[in-house]
Amino acid sequence: MDRLSGLDASFLYLETPAQLMHVCGVIVIDPSTMPTPYSFASLQSGIEEQVRDVAEFTRKLRRVPLGLDHPIWVRDRQFDVERHVHRLALPSPGGYEELTKLTGHLAGLPLDRSRPLWEMWVIEGYLDDKIVVFMKMHHATVDGVSGNNLLSHLCSLEADAAPLALTDPQPHGRNASSRELLARAVVSRAALPVHMAKIVAPTVGSVASTITRARAGTAMAAPLTAPRTSFNGTITGHRTIALTDMRLEDIRAVKAATGTTVNDVVLAVSGGALRAYLEERDELPDTSLLASVPVSVREQSRRSAGANKVSSLFTRLGTDVEDPLERLEAMAVSNKQAKDHHQAISADSLQDWAEFAAPRTFGLAVRAYAGLRLAEKHPPAINLVISNVPGPPVPIYFLGGRVEGLYPLGPVFHGAGLNITVMSNNGQVHVGVIACRESMPDADALVRHFPTELARLRDAVAAAEAEVTPIGRGRRE
Repeated sequence: MDRLSGLDASFLYLETPAQLMHVCGVIVIDPSTMPTPYSFASLQSGIEEQVRDVAEFTRKLRRVPLGLDHPIWVRDRQFDVERHVHRLALPSPGGYEELTKLTGHLAGLPLDRSRPLWEMWVIEGYLDDKIVVFMKMHHATVDGVSGNNLLSHLCSLEADAAPLALTDPQPHGRNASSRELLARAVVSRAALPVHMAKIVAPTVGSVASTITRARAGTAMAAPLTAPRTSFNGTITGHRTIALTDMRLEDIRAVKAATGTTVNDVVLAVSGGALRAYLEERDELPDTSLLASVPVSVREQSRRSAGANKVSSLFTRLGTDVEDPLERLEAMAVSNKQAKDHHQAISADSLQDWAEFAAPRTFGLAVRAYAGLRLAEKHPPAINLVISNVPGPPVPIYFLGGRVEGLYPLGPVFHGAGLNITVMSNNGQVHVGVIACRESMPDADALVRHFPTELARLRDAVAAAEAEVTPIGRGRRE
């Protein structure tokens, strides 16, 4: 029997018509490389062939009676690919604006929980000769790493090669009678006090360690200390999407010249783009924006079950620093402290506490929080979520079609109506921005600053290097 972990189930319980908990991807494909000429029927058939034996694509939810325990996954015996892979055509002229408007609309539609929790929209007519696959999967099914692994079932390194399939298909969980589900639920609920006793001591230790680090000034940034912006309020179900690209070579050049990391550079560029966006709107806070950065703990976790093996660290984005190089230098220090702090916390801490999530309690709490607009009545916990997902360093092909763009998009939340996700792909860094439309009507006003901010940072590094003495004794003396 394949029971959802508490963390996976939490994404179900947190979902409302406004707070949708699926992740999306915009995949831009050149069909001219396909071994046989593109047709929707052949693409749909190829997708079915590759996913029909993969549990994550062919399983659906089954609730435990009375909601006494987390749901289980069972095989969908009526699985029909036509209910998951759909066809659309862009209106004329079929450009970027038409694509982002359409995908923003699709991102705001909930998934049908009576079926496997995914769907693809094959969008034809983009830039005349390109197709786009807009993919949605519920967060209860995937995180960043497992999402990449699932995509490998459809992608290959050569146009005429078989998909990579980085992970072997997992068997479907056994179905069970209602009586068995109830019995297991009772046992599971009865064991919760024992489970709590096991995790209280490590949690208290982590809290004590955090207090010590905070006093020493080496703790990660604390939630509920973020300044308020226009995208930190109660969200609706409408979404707006924007996409852009940066050169990975430029990011790596800045990284090498400054002794920082790719993630440091990405976060510094994000901070610069947000600063420019807020300045244009005359909304720039005096203090820095605070981001939640998801971190995979798949390698450190002791748990084998569950699709989501993530934790989160909090970092300031330096939006209160005008100079891009000074912002990067400050963030490199704070990010290192945040990583050290995060590593001192159990990798399974979030998963352990998520086991106490209860569907009715969570559902009522989220609806009350939204209905009372409480996100607007306390300091924002965070301003936004930023994810940096490593992608393939070489060209990949989606069922034979060369992938020219791979833009991931995460969920947004009440109080944090903006999500920025960055993914590398064959020398490019693809930036996907998704926001609540009422909070950020024009996401392009933010995303267009990313290439500009990277160029500013690259130029600042070059200028600083030019000031280095012949024997290399510092810069800007």
